[in-house]
Amino acid sequence: MSTKPTTTDLEWTALDQRAVDTVRVLAMDSVQKVGNGHPGTAMSLAPAAYVLFQKLMRHDPADADWTGRDRFVLSAGHSSLTLYIQLYLAGYGLELDDLKAFRTWGSKTPGHPEYGHTTGVETTTGPLGQGVANAVGMAMAARYERGLFDPDAAPGTSPFDHTVWCIAGDGCLQEGISAEASSLAGHQKLGNLVLLWDDNHISIEGDTETAVSEDTLQRYEAYGWHVQRVQQLENGDLDPVGLYNALKAAQAETERPSFIAARSIIAWPAPHAQNTEAAHGSALGDEEVAATKRVMGFDPQKHFEVSDEVLGHTRGALDRGREARGEWEKTFAAWRTANPERAAEFDRIRSGELPEGWDDALPEFEAGKSVATRAASGKVLQHLGAVVPELWGGSADLAGSNNTTIDKTSSFLPAGNPLPEADPYGRTIHFGIREHAMAAVMNGIALHGNTRIYGGTFLVFSDYMRNAVRLSALMHLPVTYVWTHDSIGLGEDGPTHQPVEHLASLRAIPGLNIVRPADANETAIAWREILQRYTKEFGKGAPHGLALTRQGVPTYECNEDAAKGGYVLFEEEGGDAQVVLIGTGSEVQLAVAAREQLQAAGVPTRVVSMPSVEWFEEQDQGYRDSVLPPSLKARVAVEAGIGLTWHRYVGDAGRIVSLEHFGASADGKVLFREFGFTAEAVAAAARESIEAAAR
Repeated sequence: MSTKPTTTDLEWTALDQRAVDTVRVLAMDSVQKVGNGHPGTAMSLAPAAYVLFQKLMRHDPADADWTGRDRFVLSAGHSSLTLYIQLYLAGYGLELDDLKAFRTWGSKTPGHPEYGHTTGVETTTGPLGQGVANAVGMAMAARYERGLFDPDAAPGTSPFDHTVWCIAGDGCLQEGISAEASSLAGHQKLGNLVLLWDDNHISIEGDTETAVSEDTLQRYEAYGWHVQRVQQLENGDLDPVGLYNALKAAQAETERPSFIAARSIIAWPAPHAQNTEAAHGSALGDEEVAATKRVMGFDPQKHFEVSDEVLGHTRGALDRGREARGEWEKTFAAWRTANPERAAEFDRIRSGELPEGWDDALPEFEAGKSVATRAASGKVLQHLGAVVPELWGGSADLAGSNNTTIDKTSSFLPAGNPLPEADPYGRTIHFGIREHAMAAVMNGIALHGNTRIYGGTFLVFSDYMRNAVRLSALMHLPVTYVWTHDSIGLGEDGPTHQPVEHLASLRAIPGLNIVRPADANETAIAWREILQRYTKEFGKGAPHGLALTRQGVPTYECNEDAAKGGYVLFEEEGGDAQVVLIGTGSEVQLAVAAREQLQAAGVPTRVVSMPSVEWFEEQDQGYRDSVLPPSLKARVAVEAGIGLTWHRYVGDAGRIVSLEHFGASADGKVLFREFGFTAEAVAAAARESIEAAAR
């Protein structure tokens, strides 16, 4: 760990200091005007954020999506003003009125930064620690991107080399997700990642001594990070020169991720509010705001005071950004000339297109054979891997069970790893037993762009991932979750590993599409549809969760309508349908077997496979009515989980064959029989529904 000062080329003027103090004024006034928010951290972090945006980061406020830019993640999202004010000062499009509208309806400055809502915001942050994992994902994606397009360039010479900067607070580092992600980053030796810890010792309940006593720097050293501490100035403020030196040293460290601890005083230099928990999440009050302005030499009677001189100075970021992007474009043009095939691939991937004829690689499975959908998914991935180079992913240490290994000979691991398949640009990610971090890392990878990411674990462990999954839906991110062992059918591992409420719970997340294919061919169609939906022509992206079986299930003839989310798998025979049986996943076979019994008894029966409720709901009313005729009131839904999803589809006369309790430890076939998942039970429910519909 280093605390020694180094020679600096930082030019720090009185105007820079005035700009930093202006940030503090704007933070206080923004919160004071709306009456709520988090002023203290934005005040104390002002020098750090200013140094990054005005002195260090490679970015162009006029082109927020420039491929060669550095990425900035504010993991401490509650301090959103830390980011908003820098975006305003640098010229990203926010203006003073946007700060005045902080946390109000329709504003560009919501309470926490939101990706896609405010230009310059790289990720939605708020739930603490998520941003740390997002930053790790961005750093991983940057390395994989380099491997796709410029793998042989010397370090620091590629147009795809850039730095991922992240600011985290005490709360971020207390959340377990940041520990998972930081461990992964150290193992991966992500030398393009710099994490600045705002070590202000304050949380909502007061001094962090109430909850934390570990040596955080030693913890990060143990993870394998390059660690530094920046000392405060004598007056207690952050030292811009010390910060600059440490950040530059971190950027120069290319073999390890870098961790910088900066001891700050929250709400500095407020005379009475500094170093208090109240300053974390409450307006300072008119008197304290006025007193603080006096300390910094501002007029206490003025609000949102920004001098023309300060704004002109900080908007110089536009000129510097234009110049930096111009220099990068020269390097990029030279790379294009030297690498025409890779340049064409870059253009394709950047535009969101898939390779021509890519879907020809998808396998079609022979009807009649028993294949677990997890196994079918694995075969699909291996076929896709050969033709879609931007597709990569792995598992949270369950690759052999999840069937997520896209290339057994190529593991995404840093140079120096002893495994023979280790490759810094490898296809297969070993996330380790870190489900929550895996999901948030995947979000970061998707946010970075230019790759397509998936990750797997057991469906029951989606509970560990849920907060990050929710954020992927909130951000409309094209990530794919491969969740296997999707029911009590997994068998002897018992109720701790058998998902019951998970399908319904995940379907409750707006914007998340759950796909539970009935067989191998539906699985192939699902993968095809997911990848097609991740192209730009489709509009807003969405995360997808594949729920796949451990056990074998019958394979049916391929039906393209599976991509519509619900379709008629078997038509009724011998007259108009008297009942429709709706199934998903491994339970479709029960509906098919029940249909055979009912048809034999003279009851015309339709079977509908509904792999994705969300996809089905996207179809027009005419199509949905053709699958589930409104006049047909006798309906049965069967799914080996709680029945919450299905009430709207079966109606008052319908019946649901579901599991409203936890499972047990026994062979999967035994559990299905004992818990009433049989063709006979589905047929009996159909007869009940027919009788109820006739009343």
